[in-house]
Amino acid sequence: MNQTRPATEPLAQASYIGSTTEELARKKRGDRIAAGVDQKTLFPRRGKVTLRSEHLVLEGWGDEGDLVLRPADIASIANEFTELYGRFLGGLLNAGKPLILDTAIVGEIYLMIDHKTFLETTSNRKWAKLLNAWLHSAN
Repeated sequence: MNQTRPATEPLAQASYIGSTTEELARKKRGDRIAAGVDQKTLFPRRGKVTLRSEHLVLEGWGDEGDLVLRPADIASIANEFTELYGRFLGGLLNAGKPLILDTAIVGEIYLMIDHKTFLETTSNRKWAKLLNAWLHSAN
Protein backbone atom coordinates (compact mmCIF):
# COMPACT_ATOMS: atom_id res chain seq x y z
CA MET A 1 0.00 0.00 0.00
CA ASN A 2 1.38 3.39 -1.00
CA GLN A 3 1.03 5.93 1.80
CA THR A 4 1.74 9.60 1.39
CA ARG A 5 3.15 11.63 4.22
CA PRO A 6 0.38 13.75 5.72
CA ALA A 7 0.84 17.50 5.49
CA THR A 8 1.38 19.35 8.72
CA GLU A 9 -1.47 21.39 10.11
CA PRO A 10 -1.53 25.01 8.92
CA LEU A 11 0.06 27.51 11.29
CA ALA A 12 -2.02 30.22 9.61
CA GLN A 13 -4.31 30.58 6.62
CA ALA A 14 -5.99 33.56 4.94
CA SER A 15 -6.88 35.11 1.60
CA TYR A 16 -4.42 37.27 -0.31
CA ILE A 17 -4.10 39.60 -3.26
CA GLY A 18 -0.60 40.02 -4.65
CA SER A 19 1.72 41.35 -7.30
CA THR A 20 5.34 41.11 -8.31
CA THR A 21 7.40 44.28 -8.08
CA GLU A 22 7.64 44.31 -11.88
CA GLU A 23 3.85 44.09 -12.27
CA LEU A 24 3.34 46.88 -9.76
CA ALA A 25 5.96 49.10 -11.46
CA ARG A 26 4.18 48.72 -14.84
CA LYS A 27 0.88 50.08 -13.51
CA LYS A 28 -0.18 53.39 -15.05
CA ARG A 29 -1.45 56.49 -13.27
CA GLY A 30 -5.05 55.52 -14.07
CA ASP A 31 -4.55 52.15 -12.38
CA ARG A 32 -3.27 53.89 -9.26
CA ILE A 33 -6.26 56.22 -9.22
CA ALA A 34 -8.63 53.25 -9.65
CA ALA A 35 -6.83 51.54 -6.76
CA GLY A 36 -8.31 54.21 -4.50
CA VAL A 37 -11.60 52.39 -5.02
CA ASP A 38 -10.38 48.81 -5.44
CA GLN A 39 -6.83 47.59 -4.74
CA LYS A 40 -7.38 44.57 -6.98
CA THR A 41 -6.46 46.78 -9.96
CA LEU A 42 -2.88 46.80 -8.63
CA PHE A 43 -2.81 43.22 -7.40
CA PRO A 44 -3.79 40.78 -10.18
CA ARG A 45 -2.90 37.64 -8.25
CA ARG A 46 -5.26 36.28 -5.63
CA GLY A 47 -6.04 33.16 -3.70
CA LYS A 48 -5.43 31.53 -0.36
CA VAL A 49 -2.15 31.77 1.57
CA THR A 50 -1.22 28.94 3.91
CA LEU A 51 1.73 28.83 6.28
CA ARG A 52 2.91 25.40 7.40
CA SER A 53 6.04 24.52 9.33
CA GLU A 54 7.82 23.41 6.15
CA HIS A 55 6.60 26.01 3.62
CA LEU A 56 4.45 28.99 2.69
CA VAL A 57 1.98 28.42 -0.16
CA LEU A 58 0.32 31.12 -2.26
CA GLU A 59 -2.41 29.19 -4.05
CA GLY A 60 -3.21 30.24 -7.60
CA TRP A 61 -0.15 32.49 -7.88
CA GLY A 62 0.24 32.04 -11.63
CA ASP A 63 -0.53 29.97 -14.68
CA GLU A 64 1.97 27.40 -13.42
CA GLY A 65 -0.06 26.96 -10.24
CA ASP A 66 0.78 27.60 -6.62
CA LEU A 67 3.90 29.41 -5.43
CA VAL A 68 5.59 27.31 -2.75
CA LEU A 69 8.25 29.05 -0.67
CA ARG A 70 10.49 27.34 1.84
CA PRO A 71 12.37 29.38 4.46
CA ALA A 72 15.56 29.23 2.36
CA ASP A 73 13.64 30.83 -0.55
CA ILE A 74 12.89 34.02 1.39
CA ALA A 75 15.70 36.56 1.77
CA SER A 76 13.70 39.23 3.60
CA ILE A 77 10.29 40.25 4.91
CA ALA A 78 9.10 43.84 5.20
CA ASN A 79 5.83 45.54 6.14
CA GLU A 80 6.26 49.09 4.89
CA PHE A 81 5.23 51.69 2.36
CA THR A 82 7.55 52.06 -0.64
CA GLU A 83 7.84 54.24 -3.73
CA LEU A 84 5.76 51.67 -5.61
CA TYR A 85 3.07 51.44 -2.96
CA GLY A 86 2.85 54.56 -0.84
CA ARG A 87 0.78 55.71 2.10
CA PHE A 88 -1.88 57.26 -0.17
CA LEU A 89 -2.57 53.91 -1.86
CA GLY A 90 -2.62 52.18 1.51
CA GLY A 91 -5.45 54.35 2.77
CA LEU A 92 -3.13 56.52 4.90
CA LEU A 93 -3.20 53.83 7.62
CA ASN A 94 -0.38 51.69 8.95
CA ALA A 95 -2.78 48.75 8.54
CA GLY A 96 -2.57 49.37 4.78
CA LYS A 97 1.19 48.77 4.53
CA PRO A 98 2.01 45.99 2.06
CA LEU A 99 3.74 42.78 3.10
CA ILE A 100 6.84 42.52 0.92
CA LEU A 101 8.75 39.28 0.48
CA ASP A 102 12.07 39.14 -1.35
CA THR A 103 12.16 35.63 -2.78
CA ALA A 104 14.75 33.58 -4.64
CA ILE A 105 12.05 32.09 -6.89
CA VAL A 106 10.05 35.03 -8.27
CA GLY A 107 11.89 38.07 -6.92
CA GLU A 108 10.19 40.65 -4.75
CA ILE A 109 6.43 40.32 -4.24
CA TYR A 110 3.85 42.56 -2.62
CA LEU A 111 0.99 40.97 -0.69
CA MET A 112 -2.17 42.17 1.00
CA ILE A 113 -3.38 39.50 3.43
CA ASP A 114 -7.08 39.55 4.39
CA HIS A 115 -7.50 42.88 2.60
CA LYS A 116 -10.73 44.70 3.45
CA THR A 117 -11.67 46.84 0.45
CA PHE A 118 -13.51 49.78 1.97
CA LEU A 119 -11.64 49.90 5.27
CA GLU A 120 -8.22 49.49 3.57
CA THR A 121 -7.05 47.24 6.37
CA THR A 122 -5.08 44.01 6.20
CA SER A 123 -3.58 41.35 8.44
CA ASN A 124 -0.12 42.17 7.07
CA ARG A 125 1.41 43.17 10.43
CA LYS A 126 0.28 39.89 11.98
CA TRP A 127 1.62 37.92 9.01
CA ALA A 128 4.95 39.78 9.05
CA LYS A 129 5.42 38.68 12.67
CA LEU A 130 4.34 35.11 11.87
CA LEU A 131 6.67 34.85 8.88
CA ASN A 132 9.65 36.34 10.71
CA ALA A 133 9.14 33.88 13.58
CA TRP A 134 8.80 31.05 11.04
CA LEU A 135 12.03 32.06 9.28
CA HIS A 136 13.96 32.29 12.54
CA SER A 137 12.66 28.91 13.75
CA ALA A 138 13.90 27.29 10.54
CA ASN A 139 17.50 28.39 11.17
